[in-house]
Amino acid sequence: MKSLFTLDRLITEFDTGLRTLLAKPHSQRAHPDAGVAEAALTAPEKKHASALMRINHTGEVCAQALYSGQALTARDVATSRAMQQAAREETEHLAWCETRIHQLGGRTSVLNPLFYAGSFALGTIAGALGDKWSLGFLEETEKQVGAHLASHLDQLPESDNKSRKIIEQMQIDEAKHAHDAKQYGAAELPAPIKFCMKQASKLMTTSTYYF
Repeated sequence: MKSLFTLDRLITEFDTGLRTLLAKPHSQRAHPDAGVAEAALTAPEKKHASALMRINHTGEVCAQALYSGQALTARDVATSRAMQQAAREETEHLAWCETRIHQLGGRTSVLNPLFYAGSFALGTIAGALGDKWSLGFLEETEKQVGAHLASHLDQLPESDNKSRKIIEQMQIDEAKHAHDAKQYGAAELPAPIKFCMKQASKLMTTSTYYF
């Protein structure tokens, strides 16, 4: 029975991966920039803003994969549900970022499948180590994402209020995910692990800005 349960979860997470990479995401909440007028951006400003939103989109792809992997191997039902809820909210972020990228005349990253696979593998390993460490990865991931979002707010064209509204709401959601992970009992990750996560994040942000 346990093997059947595991197979069922594997199929579910495989379906989640296909939807993340291939299907058009939808948001239950209204897009944060709804009702905000489009600014008269120059071509270079649009290209830069689009690249920043592409980074954010890939970041959400990675988060979706990480949480799916963690949910697959989480030992506690409450922890697994927390991961699944976080993943659902990240899907909304995907929808917001993808829509904004297209509005700016850009495209999502061609590297998304690669980053999804790597993040899913990391998630399954983190989950297998135990729920407190899995939650620790979640908390640290959200903290690092929050830092990236803050830097993007500084880099956006000053008049691009539509992108700004999206990033600001994402900041709020990511902070809540980190707080929830802490409340569920996240362990503090060792400094070398945090350093490796930051280096991987730099690789992602640098490559997806262009590709």
